[in-house]
Amino acid sequence: MTATEPTPSAVPAPSTESTEPAPSTVSALSTESSGPRAVGGRRAARRAQRRAAKAVPRRKLTLWQRIRRDKVMLLLLAPGFLYFVVFHYAPLLGYIVAFEDYQPYLGFVDSTFTGLANFAQVFADPAFWRSLLNTLEITALQLVFFFPAPIGLALLLNSILSTKVRRFVQSVVYLPHFIGWVIIVSIFQQVLGATGTLPNLLDAVGLGRFDAMTTPWFFPFLVTIQSIWKDCGWGTIIFLAALLNIDQELYEAAAVDGAGRWQRLWRITLPGLMPVVVLLLILNLGSILSVGFEQIVLQRNSVGPEHGEVLDTYVYFHGIVDSQWGPSAAVGLVKGFVGLGLVLGANKLAHLFGQEGVYSGGR
Repeated sequence: MTATEPTPSAVPAPSTESTEPAPSTVSALSTESSGPRAVGGRRAARRAQRRAAKAVPRRKLTLWQRIRRDKVMLLLLAPGFLYFVVFHYAPLLGYIVAFEDYQPYLGFVDSTFTGLANFAQVFADPAFWRSLLNTLEITALQLVFFFPAPIGLALLLNSILSTKVRRFVQSVVYLPHFIGWVIIVSIFQQVLGATGTLPNLLDAVGLGRFDAMTTPWFFPFLVTIQSIWKDCGWGTIIFLAALLNIDQELYEAAAVDGAGRWQRLWRITLPGLMPVVVLLLILNLGSILSVGFEQIVLQRNSVGPEHGEVLDTYVYFHGIVDSQWGPSAAVGLVKGFVGLGLVLGANKLAHLFGQEGVYSGGR
């Protein structure tokens, strides 16, 4: 072998590099070649994976695991829950007095059990029926005049364009809510009493004096007027919040279509308020037999028990003043059952008219 002959190692080896593209290149080329069809296939695959993940049943958490998961929310809920337990649910145990001849020095356990005797005594008392009629009369007037008043005031406030004027008016109408009934009754006495401003004005123009504070037939209207003046502004808070939740684009579209102010009110605003109105109406029916103790007891003697007695004052004067614990507890129990029945019935009626009501369990 001469020096000029190439050795086997010097002979160039055939190339081992493949001419096929890399997998990534193939994927890119296939994407470019297939176009939207490949993209749609991947999307379908992802949707199938999501459906498969949803189809897999989740492991049910135990009670302790759910408590640990929601511990922060439960801590925030605890004060309100304890309030209702201590001041609303625990006192319900005291209704056992309605079935006993309760004596405070004997207690619940040792007092004599009388069954339904207290209820029979209450239903045979003419003063109970008179106070019930007075309560229903005041309640009817408040449902007709007092309940719609915050709605109308909220609509008026919402129509004010100036933000500063609206806030000022809101502050003025909210203030009476924070005034006690003693002050309010005194103000009305100075204005509507026998020597008040209004009787003097009527006498000056020759119409004769009218003492609204001591006129028996006017007493239900007087109580309703006082309630409107005190709490109407405060009641607008919920309705103003409901008005803010109505989509403003609905008003713009209606205005483009030629709808006037009244048409927008009837077709957009009132239907938007209806769920809140129905909810508050149902809740108010639960306390339909409670028309306010302090307001009534301050003015009861002005018109006499025959016209000024309501169920709340009947329970006070017969239960605490006269120590008739059993009959008074029976009246309270009847009020509770009547309120519960009205709430359940009104909620079912709301469902029949397509409204949500307080809860949707009956739908």
